Amino acid sequence: MSEEMTYSANPGKNLVRTVDGVDYLRIPVKTHLITKDDDMADVVKKYPRDKMQPGDILFISEKAVACTQSRAIPMEDIKPRKLAVTLSRYVTKTPAGIGLGIPETMEMALQECGTLRILFAAFCSVIGKLLGKKGWFYMVAGPKARGIDGPTEGTIPPYDHYVVLTPADPMGTSKKLAQALGYPVAIVDINDLGANILGFSEKEPSMDWLAKALGDNPLGQGEECTPMGILRKA
Repeated sequence: MSEEMTYSANPGKNLVRTVDGVDYLRIPVKTHLITKDDDMADVVKKYPRDKMQPGDILFISEKAVACTQSRAIPMEDIKPRKLAVTLSRYVTKTPAGIGLGIPETMEMALQECGTLRILFAAFCSVIGKLLGKKGWFYMVAGPKARGIDGPTEGTIPPYDHYVVLTPADPMGTSKKLAQALGYPVAIVDINDLGANILGFSEKEPSMDWLAKALGDNPLGQGEECTPMGILRKA
């Protein structure tokens, strides 16, 4: 049976993506709902390991990794300051998610990145907009701010009222998970606007190449319960 018949893509997603003239499968891996009570090393050994083949790369949603690190915080536990409320009003909303557009996520950005850095990022964003440039805020604020996610429509409970931070030490974590799995592991932040590779256990292929291979967001974002996938040459 062909791979295309064996595996199916999440609704609205494609199983195959062509990068540099070569076709690659992105195989969603279904798991249970991952929480802070899980060890991600156990999860990768339980679900994808038996499906892996030589040359495969396992890619894991940064949200799933963050949840196992207790970096998912209930909204009611976050007390936004007035500064967070004010700054959140000026965040550009996108179809990809809330980002820092609500006081709770902005408050966590202030805590994670530091008040001075976020204020400087906001200043640079204003200058960028005057010059017709986009994305300066997150360029200055950095990946910790860019990776903060708030609840959106379709977020699976109980995370529909949580703020999820970026994983701690994504590079080191990817290497530890690769050791447990026996295959390369990437920790990724992907949405409908593109892909950021936060951590990868190997030097090759490059993280820029991985971003191309995963840039159309092949993983399900809600009830599919597919927080990880296998990247394989077709």
